[in-house]
Amino acid sequence: MNFKATFLIFFALTFTGCSFIIQPGRLSDARKIEELSQKVDELSEARKILEERLAGEIQDKQVKLKMAEKGLVITFVADVLFDSGKSKLREEANSSLDKVARVLNENVADLKVGIEGHTDNEPIKFSGWKSNWELSTERALSVLHYLSEKEGVAPARLSVLGYGEYSPVADNSTKAGKQLNRRVEIVIFPKVTKVKDSEENLK
Repeated sequence: MNFKATFLIFFALTFTGCSFIIQPGRLSDARKIEELSQKVDELSEARKILEERLAGEIQDKQVKLKMAEKGLVITFVADVLFDSGKSKLREEANSSLDKVARVLNENVADLKVGIEGHTDNEPIKFSGWKSNWELSTERALSVLHYLSEKEGVAPARLSVLGYGEYSPVADNSTKAGKQLNRRVEIVIFPKVTKVKDSEENLK
């Protein structure tokens, strides 16, 4: 089995949580590999388009793009989207979110989208939130409502998670690290069909 086939099998296992057995030369397996390859290519193409449209934001380190195990991740520094301790989107953020929404609607219209909120580890003091969980969730919801209500991304495609301070990407002991941890991630999930083992597969 070649490298690409091996990578695509890993890709499927990662996203589906299910397993299947690939048998060399079997037509159904060749189709599975071809389908997975198309899905990888679809996300890669979306990334290229976003890199072009968000070039300024990426250069200014306001936005990052990466392919991760969960899908294509578009990371916004929260300070660009929100004022400190707030969950209302700043008007300056609209332009960047509009660019993302256009890709969601035009280039990956059949894919699900997750919006994940994150904070640093500073305890809530004066903003009125019970904890960073509430703040991170409300921020993610603000992005969701903008994409859905202002840009027409189908609500059925969207979901929200609030991680609070518990999924950092940098050291919270530094100012720069805290800034990186305050973020909203828009994740474009690959559309992978779950395949279960059957007695036929095991023969």
